[in-house]
Amino acid sequence: MVSRKKTGKIPGPKARQVIRRDNKYMSPSYTRDYPFVMDHARGAVAVDVDGNEFLDFSAGIAVTATGHSHPKVVKAICDQAGRFIHMSGTDFFYKVQVDVAEKLSRHAPIKGKKRVFFTNSGAESIEAAMKLARFKTKRHQFIAFFSAFHGRTMGALSLTGSKVIQKKGFSPLIPGVVHVPYSYCYRCSYHLSPDSCDMHCVQFIEDMLFLKTVDPDDVAAIFVEPIQGEGGYVVPPKEFLQGIRRICDRYGILFVCDEIQAGMGRTGKMFAIEHFDVKPDIICVAKGVASGMPLGAIIASADVMSWEYGSHASTFGGNPVSCAAALATIELLEDKLMANANRVGTYIKKRLQSFPERYACVGDVRGLGLMLGLEIVDPKSGKSSPNLRNRILQKCFEKRLILLGCGPSTIRICPALILTKKQADQGLDIIEEAIKEVSR
Repeated sequence: MVSRKKTGKIPGPKARQVIRRDNKYMSPSYTRDYPFVMDHARGAVAVDVDGNEFLDFSAGIAVTATGHSHPKVVKAICDQAGRFIHMSGTDFFYKVQVDVAEKLSRHAPIKGKKRVFFTNSGAESIEAAMKLARFKTKRHQFIAFFSAFHGRTMGALSLTGSKVIQKKGFSPLIPGVVHVPYSYCYRCSYHLSPDSCDMHCVQFIEDMLFLKTVDPDDVAAIFVEPIQGEGGYVVPPKEFLQGIRRICDRYGILFVCDEIQAGMGRTGKMFAIEHFDVKPDIICVAKGVASGMPLGAIIASADVMSWEYGSHASTFGGNPVSCAAALATIELLEDKLMANANRVGTYIKKRLQSFPERYACVGDVRGLGLMLGLEIVDPKSGKSSPNLRNRILQKCFEKRLILLGCGPSTIRICPALILTKKQADQGLDIIEEAIKEVSR
């Protein structure tokens, strides 16, 4: 719980000073939603440089899975840093890297034996998966989805279908990527009903794309988020991902699952794809895997990860300090936090499900575990309303709740997996207050 006692104007004088310096020296490409200047944090509570407490429902964009500065993670980081900080895992051996690879392999819902390649970030994991898919299949085409976000490096950006601003000025991108509609039942691209559409969004790939635009024998991989993250926390029907799996099997295409935001216990299971009874060929992870330390990975079947000695490497990928944080993180997820994500996430979703009936600006509630989305719409037209969503976010910030948007007009709720029901209630009270105030 956080104190909501008024302590002066936000941002305060210390925060304003930092922001002025930031404006002078930092890249203008950064996207800051509101003027929060972090000083310190514990668990799900963050404190700014002027001493204002905030309940954090963003977790550093779904990164601090175990909460801010979890004691077990901090100890693991300090202990490892005291032994050695770096020794490049692509050229030498160290136990903590193997320990994490073994943990990830045991949890990954991939058939047969698995292997792991470590990276520094989600975008690097996507790049590695693209290279591995081309190497394994000797094919060059990729299929991705509209509204997908896979990262901002050139290959990952080529797969991304989120916002024009993310690609503007950076062409030409990597050739050989085509996009198709994702299964977004609340706003179906084909204006069909999920009860009678017969998974038209899956059939479209074979009935149209493969007949008129792309030879399936040229497709190396289909990249898919089991739950779209930046696209709006969109949860597809099971049949959608199962249909994609069948297409991959039919044409020898690799199924690459982007678990960068949805994975590592956030949905109540280690990987979100486990909710859909689908086994991918490659899984990409990052964000929550090391509770805030920079680490990413791709996990693949040993048969798929068969590239040659020297085919791919990374100086800092699998850094020992990051791996120590990851090992502690995974142990915490296994112990209690995945179960807590499921329990508290179910509690939050149950309360949110009454919002569309009570507030005309709430169009849809969706998500799994502690990956929940609240779609804000124009009360009269039902269309996406980013301006209204942003006003709600600003109100929440003023009331000491940190949230982020995603998609055209969705409020995302992705707190640390240590969130308590009392904290959940406080956050939901603030969201409800904000909705009421902007709806007057």
